[in-house]
Amino acid sequence: MTMDSVLDLADPAPLPAGIVTIPYAFARRFGVVLGDGADGHLSVAMREGGDPRVLLELRRHLAQPFDIGIVPADAFDRLLSDRYAMDGQAAAMAAGGIGMAGELDILAGDLPTADDLLDTADDAPAIRLINGIIADAARNGVSDIHIEPYETGLVVRMRIDGVLRETLRMPPHVAPVVVSRVKVMARLDIAERRIPQDGRIGLTLGGKLLDVRVSTLPSRAGERVVLRILDKENAGITLDVLGMTEAMNAMLKATLTEPNGIVLVTGPTGSGKTTTLYAALRLLNDGSRNILTVEDPVEYAVDGVGQTQVNPKVGLTFAAGLRAILRQDPDVVMVGEIRDRETAEIAVQASLTGHLVLSTVHTNDAVGAITRMRDMKIEPFLLASTLRAVIAQRLVRRLCEHCRRPVQASGSVSALLGFDAGTVVYEAVGCDECAHTGFKGRIGVFEAVRIDETLRRLINDGGDESLIARHAFLHAQNLGAAARQLVREGKTTPEEAVRVSRRDMADVEAPLVVEAADNG
Repeated sequence: MTMDSVLDLADPAPLPAGIVTIPYAFARRFGVVLGDGADGHLSVAMREGGDPRVLLELRRHLAQPFDIGIVPADAFDRLLSDRYAMDGQAAAMAAGGIGMAGELDILAGDLPTADDLLDTADDAPAIRLINGIIADAARNGVSDIHIEPYETGLVVRMRIDGVLRETLRMPPHVAPVVVSRVKVMARLDIAERRIPQDGRIGLTLGGKLLDVRVSTLPSRAGERVVLRILDKENAGITLDVLGMTEAMNAMLKATLTEPNGIVLVTGPTGSGKTTTLYAALRLLNDGSRNILTVEDPVEYAVDGVGQTQVNPKVGLTFAAGLRAILRQDPDVVMVGEIRDRETAEIAVQASLTGHLVLSTVHTNDAVGAITRMRDMKIEPFLLASTLRAVIAQRLVRRLCEHCRRPVQASGSVSALLGFDAGTVVYEAVGCDECAHTGFKGRIGVFEAVRIDETLRRLINDGGDESLIARHAFLHAQNLGAAARQLVREGKTTPEEAVRVSRRDMADVEAPLVVEAADNG
């Protein structure tokens, strides 16, 4: 049978009132997805290289003709995921199924783990609920899922663009079933409810690989569970798409070409530090360097990079791991976080012996990282000779371009941000595109300090933060100026800018405001 004979079946016909769907398992196995064609006709997207004979079975199943389109494999996987991903309503229906099904003793039963989140036709209601929640979260760009038991019920909240929102509420008797099911999927001890546990779940969503980190914590009404969703596609993010200015991007790339030294990324939890480090590793990972990391935990698996996970229970701390990988002939070393003096000292020694060291430090701004390293008793002359650059970053919610609305900045906003009276800014409105939140996605706010000769002298002489900052940002934007620039460009709101850089707003100097305005 030829493709031409199959195409003869696809005579256009009006779409009937009741549309027959294709089971997900069939669609995934044979590479066909049903969609709405032009002018109300049925259409079928077929994976490139698929067997055309399956179209005959589809013709019999659908009992009507359809249009056919051939799509590449990667595009087909995305289409399959979008078509079959369970939405919040489906998850709520699954939750209702638990309530109606009565007692589900999953602790004694042998529950199968779904190979694919979307292949749920024969799964128990508890499994369908968890799969539906995770699939819905992954589809909507959720970073964390919170499953919280209370006396009044089980609440599911999701962190979208850095903000938690309640998405599901269930009866309290459902909590043990749901929590136990998650623990089974993460291979945790379901009989141990008195101590915190950590685990991982490896899943796929229509061909997209997901890594879900699971953390349980005993509470008064039961065990709280937090699932962090790590989309492995994020490991492929490059420096060019992080949102840095061209000058900052060029500076960072130039820094990464140096054979040795320390590059620090700083910011609070959830500010995207790890994503920036992985983007830097991707640039360096050209096959000519030996790149080794020690992380807690390993966020994304990267081909060509040797990654080690910290395990304090067996003595594998950051310091011990860093000391060990230095004996593995590395060119580039990434340390997940410099937390203590011992790790800081080894990182400095590694840079002195010809290694490029990338790491993070928890401080509020870039200059604060220098003070933090000095607080760890690193000698100023060693810090001055090894530090190459420090980047501080935050994430702000990006305004939805479909519904944002221009308004004149109020007097208080203008005074706080250093804007002229009547400056036009944008505010969030809300529409179907952004789930009526007014925001869609997040964008990075960055400041960078490149260590030059003047800064080396200041660090070596023990100069305070104000002196270092005055020189570092003489010709560059700090976090406050970068946030104001995003407000001027209509990418975020004044409230978001103030939230991520309140200190810089208060301490900003006039030249920085003028420069930011000129750049705008």
